[in-house]
Amino acid sequence: MTQPPRQFAEDAPTVQFTAVGTPEPRRSRKRIFLAGGITAAVLLAAGGSAAYAYSGEVPRGTKVLGVELGAKSKADAAAALRAGLAGQAERLEAPLPVRLGERVVEIKPADVGLGVDVDATVAAAAESGGGPLRRLFGSREVAPVITVDAAKADGVLRAALGKDAQAMRMPAVTFSGTTPKAVHPKPGKGIDGEKSAQALREGWLGIHPVPVPLVDIHPATSAEEVDKLVADLAKPAVAGPVTVTTDRGAVTVPPAAIAKSLVLTADKTGKINPRVDEKKLRAALAGPLAKVEVEAKDATIALKAGKPAVVPGVDGHRLDTAKLSTDLLAVLPKTDGRTVAGTLATAKPKVTEEAVAKLGVKEKVSTFTTKFPGGLSSPRSQNIVLVSKETKGAFVLPGKTFSLNTHTGERSYPQGYKDAPTIVGGKLVPGAGGGVSQFVTTLFNATYYAGLEDVEHKPHSYYFSRYPAVIESTIYPPALDFRFRNNTPYGVLIDTSYTSSTITVSIWSTKIYDSVKTEWGPRRNPTSPQTKYLEPGPDCIETSGLPGFSQDAWRVFRKDGKETKREKFSWTYQAEPRFICDKAPS
Repeated sequence: MTQPPRQFAEDAPTVQFTAVGTPEPRRSRKRIFLAGGITAAVLLAAGGSAAYAYSGEVPRGTKVLGVELGAKSKADAAAALRAGLAGQAERLEAPLPVRLGERVVEIKPADVGLGVDVDATVAAAAESGGGPLRRLFGSREVAPVITVDAAKADGVLRAALGKDAQAMRMPAVTFSGTTPKAVHPKPGKGIDGEKSAQALREGWLGIHPVPVPLVDIHPATSAEEVDKLVADLAKPAVAGPVTVTTDRGAVTVPPAAIAKSLVLTADKTGKINPRVDEKKLRAALAGPLAKVEVEAKDATIALKAGKPAVVPGVDGHRLDTAKLSTDLLAVLPKTDGRTVAGTLATAKPKVTEEAVAKLGVKEKVSTFTTKFPGGLSSPRSQNIVLVSKETKGAFVLPGKTFSLNTHTGERSYPQGYKDAPTIVGGKLVPGAGGGVSQFVTTLFNATYYAGLEDVEHKPHSYYFSRYPAVIESTIYPPALDFRFRNNTPYGVLIDTSYTSSTITVSIWSTKIYDSVKTEWGPRRNPTSPQTKYLEPGPDCIETSGLPGFSQDAWRVFRKDGKETKREKFSWTYQAEPRFICDKAPS
């Protein structure tokens, strides 16, 4: 039985079948052998081509930015790409034109972190193949993987946008006294960080200028939310005081202190996160806190039996205002139950005994004495003694600056100072604290001869013979202060003492110089006093007049037997007029 012939693909050879036992024609057997040979050849060729196409990890014909990476391992492809990028550095590093609204600006790719991620690009190239025939005969350009630093790009583009940016009006709740006022937000126009980064990433190696979109920027807190904050928090917060209970008594936080410390301003996104500012709260409660707090006392040095000795520090008690700031937020919206439990924490001294003991206060480095008239019953003398007592025992750490005005605070009638002659407007008039300048001159000379750094001093307008010329100082707070800096690695202790006619200041530390002395230049440019008449009265003070002159002085430092430094001081004294409390003769 003969089967009908089967037709294969149009261009495939036809094969005929005959019944079993029937001899096959010779021509048909040749066609079968030919077809089998072609099939074997195709299979052999396909197998060899596949091996050729799949050689290396990156498909043949693959390029990135014109750099051939095909048939290479990933490591070799990465090396080839880096070398290719280096060859294109001039193009890749060139300023990039960017369009921001109506403006076109240029930015440096490096400033915004623009670059090619070589490893990620090679990985993408390795996955870009296909079947054997595509890998064998195809070619492809793979886009590089571009990186950009979104944060840097945001900063650079915002700066470039400049005046074209329209800032948001940030929402807030402010206080006028204890009255809250709402500040409603308004949108602005600027750039979106992620969108800007994406635009740079996509456009860097494309068509220039790169368009970076400007977008409307809306604050995170709406006007409705601001009004709600006023109604639910700001108004009730200042409707009454808050009581803070402690182991040492209660502290009242008045509405004014709440208004000063309650912060209802927005962050950079326009979101208001209510908080109580600890520093502002503490400043607003300075008076009330003094009733329950005890300041810690630092360890220091004092003279005992004429020798320096360490005085231990003393712990204090301090209200935990950081915790209080958080706890207050919970009760401020309430109309009643406005009580918070405060925590008094132990306040440790900042300077310890161990630290002070290592500061080398072991000897008297310098001492200076000036004489004053009038005995201890004179108001001027009493002022000198009082300021010396307030300064006695002052301890200055290495690197710190001592200010007499800061150390003593106000020097006026409530502090015990009395009226005595002071120079105001070029003439002597009664004033609280008159005579303190004599103590300042004594202190200045003690620190001067100790070799300490002069920070601020000013000689008197007129020369008084009880002081060394040029090397003396007045004081008149707040305009004039006396300050010196401890420019040594050792502690500095100020000691004072007085008699009925003298005031002495001594500096204790570790001696650094063999000697510190003064060399004066000659007086020059002398001027004579004039006679001036003043209105007679209880505040009029007559003077005999003093000559004026200019003079230089040098502070000379000697160490290890030789001069190591000298500093020049110069001053010009005015001639003090001869003041007469009487009407001028006609």
